[in-house]
Amino acid sequence: MNKVYLYGASGHGKVVAEILEKNNSSIPAVFDDNPAGTHLLDYPVQRPFAPDSFPGDAQLIITIGNNSIRKKIAQQLSGVQFATAVHPAASISARSSIGAGTVIMAGVSVNSSVAMGQHVILNTNCSVDHDCELGDFVHISPNAALAGNVKVGEGTHVGIGACVIQGMNIGSWAIIGAGTVVITDVPDHAVVVGNPGKIIRYTKK
Repeated sequence: MNKVYLYGASGHGKVVAEILEKNNSSIPAVFDDNPAGTHLLDYPVQRPFAPDSFPGDAQLIITIGNNSIRKKIAQQLSGVQFATAVHPAASISARSSIGAGTVIMAGVSVNSSVAMGQHVILNTNCSVDHDCELGDFVHISPNAALAGNVKVGEGTHVGIGACVIQGMNIGSWAIIGAGTVVITDVPDHAVVVGNPGKIIRYTKK
């Protein structure tokens, strides 16, 4: 039985834990630095996380939804082997690639020749069409849809129910608001909302 440790005892961690259970993986331990949490579902939470005491052959998933925090932790754990978690009810093309640490939830559809980076979250019922490229630490929210040949840069969050037409380039660490319709390219750090999507501010200058 495959053993996968979790780092993060939030609601996102609950979903990942149940994906692992459906795949008959065991969860030896859940780690979280927040002293308020004692359990994730039926799993007791341990703290602090000590990379030096982590089993050398063990696998880990960072179960934290915030993209920037997920990146920070991943950088601190450069020597750790990261697992992936793919829900059995997801439809993933065999010609697509999945980066280490990536989580794919129920109802997700990924078509041919999609390249997913590391520590990506494809959330419930989202759709990623052919030849898309998703950078590391991207989060595609529930029911969001990317048409073919869309590129999404590192750390970008595509909100729930958003739609991106074919061939668009979305920069790094951008935020696409819930229900937004993206019909033009999006620069780095832009916050885009509405139909059609318009930039309302930048998260970083």
